[in-house]
Amino acid sequence: MSTAIKQPHQKELFGHPVGLYVLFFTEMWERFSYYGMRAILTLYMVAKTTDDNAGLGWDNGRALALYGWYTMLVYVASIPGGIIADKILGQKKSVMIGGWLLVAGHGVLSVEQEWAFYTGLLLIILGVGMLKPNISTMVGGLYKQGDIRRDKGFSIFYIGINLGAAAASLIVGLVAAEYGWHTGFGLAAIGMVLGQLVYLSGQKYVKHVGNAPSHDNNDKDSVSIAVIFKRMFSNTKTMIIFCLLVIVSVAVPQLFMESEILNYSIFFVFLSLVVGFMITVYQDLDNLIDKDRFIVLLLSFLIVIVFWGAFEQAGGLMNIYTEQKTDRFIGGWEVPAAIMQSFNPLYIIIFGIPVASFWAWMKNRKKESSSIFKMATGVIIMGLGFVFMIGASLQYEELGKSALYWLAFAYLLHTLGELCASPVALSFITKLAPVRYGALMMGVYFAATGLGNKVAGIIGEGASEAGELTIFTGITIFCVLFGLLVILILKPLKRLTHGAEDDEHEMLETEKYELADPDINN
Repeated sequence: MSTAIKQPHQKELFGHPVGLYVLFFTEMWERFSYYGMRAILTLYMVAKTTDDNAGLGWDNGRALALYGWYTMLVYVASIPGGIIADKILGQKKSVMIGGWLLVAGHGVLSVEQEWAFYTGLLLIILGVGMLKPNISTMVGGLYKQGDIRRDKGFSIFYIGINLGAAAASLIVGLVAAEYGWHTGFGLAAIGMVLGQLVYLSGQKYVKHVGNAPSHDNNDKDSVSIAVIFKRMFSNTKTMIIFCLLVIVSVAVPQLFMESEILNYSIFFVFLSLVVGFMITVYQDLDNLIDKDRFIVLLLSFLIVIVFWGAFEQAGGLMNIYTEQKTDRFIGGWEVPAAIMQSFNPLYIIIFGIPVASFWAWMKNRKKESSSIFKMATGVIIMGLGFVFMIGASLQYEELGKSALYWLAFAYLLHTLGELCASPVALSFITKLAPVRYGALMMGVYFAATGLGNKVAGIIGEGASEAGELTIFTGITIFCVLFGLLVILILKPLKRLTHGAEDDEHEMLETEKYELADPDINN
């Protein structure tokens, strides 16, 4: 008779490692804190200082500008966060540090001081950067290579993400409306503390994953950022292009911008650096197949930027529009504007499986269901969602208020677009990226997502002068035309992939959906 006893990290619950549920609840509370704060952030900035629930009293343009910088930096911070975990600390310790940074950040935001506002945002950026890209890596590490339960485990994990996001918008939105913005920020901090307590108490169940890397086990196929820098600076043509881009990056803000000149100069220099990286990678590829696939990869990054540039109007311009121009009364009760942010995660929970099943049905019938087609379709559906915001704007111009149902329908199409585009984007990029540049392309993907968030802020700022009707119409037209253009060139693009997806067999389960928040699924 065997007397072997399973180690704590080997214990299972409902057919999955117990560690999965530890990470599930940790991430659920982390998303509760993040999306709870996100739901009220722009509303707090534009609330008048003389209101009963006083805010910062900023104009819409200034608030949306900061929102764009903040959401961009949250994603860009994932790049160093992932590198620190991979090279130095390991994912497990990085998640712990990120969690405490988030507790501090949300806690500081609850203090009614201007210094606390900026300090809190900085701590949250650093915390998300350390936690977000690494906790998903730990989920993957719970399963051995080839374990058929792995995809199901990620599906369970992402249920936690959307539950946390939905609950956050509802609960934090209500609390902030009733007891004040800073109480709402404080509630987000409490949520993160609960997440940390779960993570601490479950350490024995994740003891075998996310540990600090061994210097003897470094991936010999990957190429470090330092190597890319060295190659870039040693290539004369690339350096000439880079230097010209840097000159333009500094000159354009000086000549054409009246505010945030330094911020945009740094931002454009960063983009120039990314362009230099991409040129260097292309030049280093040694066969036609990799070069062709890299071209399609660059287009996929452009699709990512366009998609999130439209989608992230939800937390910015559309959030402010809900607060200022929407009739939110239902039976005598005024619905807090932040609650509308819960529509997206609720729609994901409802429609996630049907959308995944539809694409599986298309694939089984030999219909077009390639990743790039799904992404283009997602952009088109996203754009069509703004048709309802056009309707809302026209109603506002006629009646002085617009109805809530316009927003409900807009968020529905936005979510359906997300379910088409977001789950496949990262997977597609990993299929096309050259093996030795896989880690770098992951970082560029996060940079593209961050750039999309900044684009969303810039577009939202334009509403102050052009008006919401013009902005919503412009987004609709651009997204639909852009998506159709990608579909028109789909055949040559598929040829350039050289059959990267031909041998892929997609799981007929809910894919890895996350509320406006793409992730590393290792």
